[in-house]
Amino acid sequence: MCMVIFAPLFAIFAFATCGGYSGELRLSVDCANKSESDLSIDIAFAYPFRLHQVNFEAPTCEGKRQEKLALIGDFSSSAEFFVTIAVFAFLYSLAATVVYIFFQNKYRENNRGPLIDFIVTVVFSFLWLVSSSAWAKGLSDVKVATDPDEVLLLISACKQQSNKCLPVRSPVMSSLNTSVVFGYLNFILWAGNIWFVFKETGWHSSGQRHPADTMEKQPGGYNQGGYNQDSYGPAGSYNQPGSYGQVGEYGQSQSYGQSGPTSFANQI
Repeated sequence: MCMVIFAPLFAIFAFATCGGYSGELRLSVDCANKSESDLSIDIAFAYPFRLHQVNFEAPTCEGKRQEKLALIGDFSSSAEFFVTIAVFAFLYSLAATVVYIFFQNKYRENNRGPLIDFIVTVVFSFLWLVSSSAWAKGLSDVKVATDPDEVLLLISACKQQSNKCLPVRSPVMSSLNTSVVFGYLNFILWAGNIWFVFKETGWHSSGQRHPADTMEKQPGGYNQGGYNQDSYGPAGSYNQPGSYGQVGEYGQSQSYGQSGPTSFANQI
């Protein structure tokens, strides 16, 4: 039930906080000649973080000429991979929820549904771990590439001591940090669900029946041994209340049964 409730929500939070991000930083270049200064250079960037395509203009402090620059780095692969896994996990969890609620009988038919669910759960657990780790590394690189102090190093005017270059505003990365947290939460959720899905498969039930069958078969092997036989010989004379037949003096037989030997007088 936890998987049905939280898996779609966690997936939504993961791709929404990453895929819907847009940030902005602001720089200030104060030239020795104040008329050439630009105290508000705004640089906006967004998902999928192809920063090398983000262009901005900065003064050269040499007349009115402006130089055109771009940020450094392309971090779209890790970001898009993370968002793709989140979207597919959301769609699968929704489909699985519908099947659990409305098609429970077909889900358990021939044990095919639980086996497919188990395999998909293992795959998504692995993908969540890989994509979250890759995006965490990508986010770390994005923070470095969009650090105002690092961007100021790209401006040629800032290399001259007569000019003053200052960072005015840094981008807010809280939503991107949240996306990484939800990525690892999704991994924990899907990995924890592996055991519960495995219990629905035939592999778990067959593993529990096997030891019981073995214990049932063990006593049968001793019952067929020679110690449980009722006799030592073919006639079984030791365990049966038989008699020792002896021929008497007058041609009649004497018998010694369970009640003791019959009196000789009764025989005459």
